[in-house]
Amino acid sequence: MTDALPIGNGPMGAMLFGGTEVERVQFNEISLWSGDRVAVDGPVAGRARDEQQNLGAYQAFGDIFIHLGHDFAKVTEYRRELDIDRAVHRVTYEYNGVRYEQTAFASYPDGVVVVHLTANKAAAYTGRVRLADMHNARIAADGKKLISTGKFDNGFEYEAQLLVLNENGDVAVKSDDAPSTNPWNIAVPATCLVFDRCDSVTLILGAGTNFVQDHTRQWLGEHPHAAVGKRVDKAAAQSVKDLLASHVKDYQSLFRRFSLDVGTTAPDLLAKSTLARLESYVNGTMADPNLEALFCQFGRYLLISCSRPGSLPANLQGVWNDSNEPAWAGDYHSNINLEMNYWPAEPANLAECHLPFIDYVSSIREVSAANTRRNYGNVRGWTVQTMNNACGVSFWKWNPPGSAWYARHLWEHFAFGRDVAYLRTTAYPVLKEVCQFWDDHLKQRPDGMLVTPDGWSPEHGPAEEGVTYDQEIVYDLFTNTTEAADVLGDDGEFRDHIAGLRDKLLKPKIGRWGQLQEWEQDKDDPKDDHRHVSHLFALYPGRQISRATTPELAEAARVSLQARGDRSTGWSRAWKINFWARLWDGDHAYTMLRSLLTVVRETETIYGASGAGVYPNLLDSHPPFQIDGNFGATAGICEMLLQSHADGIHLLPALPKAWPTGRVSGLCARGGFEVDMSWEQGQLTKAVIHSKAGLPCRVVCGDKVWEFSTTAGSSYPLTLAPGTDPHAVR
Repeated sequence: MTDALPIGNGPMGAMLFGGTEVERVQFNEISLWSGDRVAVDGPVAGRARDEQQNLGAYQAFGDIFIHLGHDFAKVTEYRRELDIDRAVHRVTYEYNGVRYEQTAFASYPDGVVVVHLTANKAAAYTGRVRLADMHNARIAADGKKLISTGKFDNGFEYEAQLLVLNENGDVAVKSDDAPSTNPWNIAVPATCLVFDRCDSVTLILGAGTNFVQDHTRQWLGEHPHAAVGKRVDKAAAQSVKDLLASHVKDYQSLFRRFSLDVGTTAPDLLAKSTLARLESYVNGTMADPNLEALFCQFGRYLLISCSRPGSLPANLQGVWNDSNEPAWAGDYHSNINLEMNYWPAEPANLAECHLPFIDYVSSIREVSAANTRRNYGNVRGWTVQTMNNACGVSFWKWNPPGSAWYARHLWEHFAFGRDVAYLRTTAYPVLKEVCQFWDDHLKQRPDGMLVTPDGWSPEHGPAEEGVTYDQEIVYDLFTNTTEAADVLGDDGEFRDHIAGLRDKLLKPKIGRWGQLQEWEQDKDDPKDDHRHVSHLFALYPGRQISRATTPELAEAARVSLQARGDRSTGWSRAWKINFWARLWDGDHAYTMLRSLLTVVRETETIYGASGAGVYPNLLDSHPPFQIDGNFGATAGICEMLLQSHADGIHLLPALPKAWPTGRVSGLCARGGFEVDMSWEQGQLTKAVIHSKAGLPCRVVCGDKVWEFSTTAGSSYPLTLAPGTDPHAVR
């Protein structure tokens, strides 16, 4: 959580510890969940918290221990790094006159994790490899493979296969009467693979379950043995050089779409460890804009590593979890956390990484509809509770607008990509279903106004009707749906009906101390510093409130945000970066970024002012680790540089004074546009708009406006020279 470094290929994730005496590789697979596969009978919402935890949790899979026997006290020239440009973990050191190197990566094309051990001397490697399982599964040896095979009470079967390859020397199975210990006191089986006097050793790990994303099959497919074995054996037939090249090519096809430079860090600071840089940064002794850009890119690295097409979406800890009882079940939390995971997907040019979330939403529609009817009676459509698992089993408190928040992600994927076929077949059916739920569920008052009857402002406050959070999300849903229907050009009657409902919704109001009211009644406490600022959804990620179109409401949102304060949990600080960016206050957004980059060591659950920030490995600290803070921060930095939610593309809307000079490429905007730009002394110096969909384009930067038609596949440099037509392009 604090010091290990993550690698991943989407469905598989691993944490590397960089050990020389014993190296640990803790690994996961995204579909390994305990608990129910189908909704339980009876009202779940009233169950005790500990009973809810038993309904399901994301599970740790296992560990690999590589016993090398290189006493760290005698090691010199030690260096450990995670190269996020190549998604490669590397450890180098010298021991007894030999230069050792460990290289590890998680390949999406080949579906395996590879750990490669080399040295500058022949026969340098003697040691042993152990495979440990987190659920006491049977560990067996098959030639040069260690295999763990297990089954949960819920029917999920799982398997990991670890193949050990060697160059010269020998590898043999051994069973120890007294298995070797490890620094983490994790129980390991007696069976191990011993390597002796090898020039190099390569470990290839594959893991999987029988989970299938299909409720009609009760989420169960074939035993994973054959599929895992095929991946491992296919990878073993290739050289490490070829495996690495394939991995890097695939990874960089996503990662290198986007680049960011917000200033120059002093060379002597760049040479220091990440922890030392964080400590210097927090103390304010030296500026480190490179660290800020690195943190933005680290969020993109994590999203690529834990959310790839064909697998489940990132949960509360992405795909990195070492516990069978993780905090909040390591679940899909519907009242912001799952959604925050995907805020950077579209603007940071990782649209493909959005697909696991979209596929997940599609997969749970029918089971969620059945669960919704059990709770709400004869209603159309569906929604979810706050805590959710891979099979759509939903528990704890009902979150009525949760499915509408999910649906906005399906709309956003279209808004950025403009794929009409996707809108028609995938996004619009979900938007319409969720609208139908609210059509049936909204309460009409005698004056004709529509209110949500059972609202709650997560995760505090009374349960009552007309809560601002609910009203704003339903407004957002109806707006997105009417715009989707306009694009498709059909379903006009339903479109007009939803537009009419939207007009009757209770709208956000300004309260007695100038705040945006969180509840319908003007009872907000100006001393309330709760971590959730749910009633500002309409500011971000929604678009009902903006500086450009609703300045009075935007100012009220600012008053509320100011009162809430800056100090909070890690993910809350990340959300506030986005809020302040939408308010065009780049300096306060930057303050929140600096606040989030506070190095902490606390791993116990803490709410309030202490313990939040990032760990030495840059993972977000709630605490404990929650990956949404990483993703929210990346989205916030994108939002500081470009916004496209209101009346065109706004360049540098919240540029802080701390970034007077910089450049960015590959930022994405709604309407199917990609933007490259640079600035000096806080002023735009170059901007090129790349059109992917051929739609008309409107660009704003300060008091300058450009409006022009585009052709798909063409690029448009903006004219910035003084005295020229501000609407011209060349």
